[in-house]
Amino acid sequence: MIPQALIHYVETEIIPRYEHFDKAHNRSHVQTVIDESLALAKLYPQADERLVYTIAAYHDTGLCRDRATHHLVSGEIIAADSNLLQWFDKEEMAIMREAVEDHRASSDHEPRSIYGKIVAEADRIIDTDITLRRTVQYGLKQNPAADEAWHYQRFHKHLMEKYAPGGYLKLWLPDSKNAERLKELQSIIADEVRLKSIFHRMFEEEKR
Repeated sequence: MIPQALIHYVETEIIPRYEHFDKAHNRSHVQTVIDESLALAKLYPQADERLVYTIAAYHDTGLCRDRATHHLVSGEIIAADSNLLQWFDKEEMAIMREAVEDHRASSDHEPRSIYGKIVAEADRIIDTDITLRRTVQYGLKQNPAADEAWHYQRFHKHLMEKYAPGGYLKLWLPDSKNAERLKELQSIIADEVRLKSIFHRMFEEEKR
């Protein structure tokens, strides 16, 4: 059971921070990660939903500083939030910090706990439309003046590096839905005619 006071604190003090981030990491994103994390936690009885909820809420707060180290900064933020000591002991605080630090898709090591695996898996959110659109959105945020050809090249390169077979994305929980979703996404990436068509539509929609 997640204490109502904790939910109130997170919803009023933490989640609003996502309003200042890019479209790919906005309030909708953090809410999706929270929902996905809690759903995954039901499959793992050893997981405490209080921790799962809080980790998901804080996982991208470090974007207030930068993207490259945001997972580490998010860990610093959750560890430094003394308000959380109302609900968690020091050991739980350390577990949550580690989980937040371990969530990043490009991480070179397996998450250190079930909590890190849950938030990492929930953050993948391999939904074809969402994944492709977020990739377009991020490119536009980084370089809004570039032409469509530049954006497609960046879009394609990112998808190949992260999601194509052999890409750096790692799935940690066999019970998640992401394995099947990843296969679907890979089939689109492999069909460049289809991929270009989807990109063009999304690019035009996002530029409006």
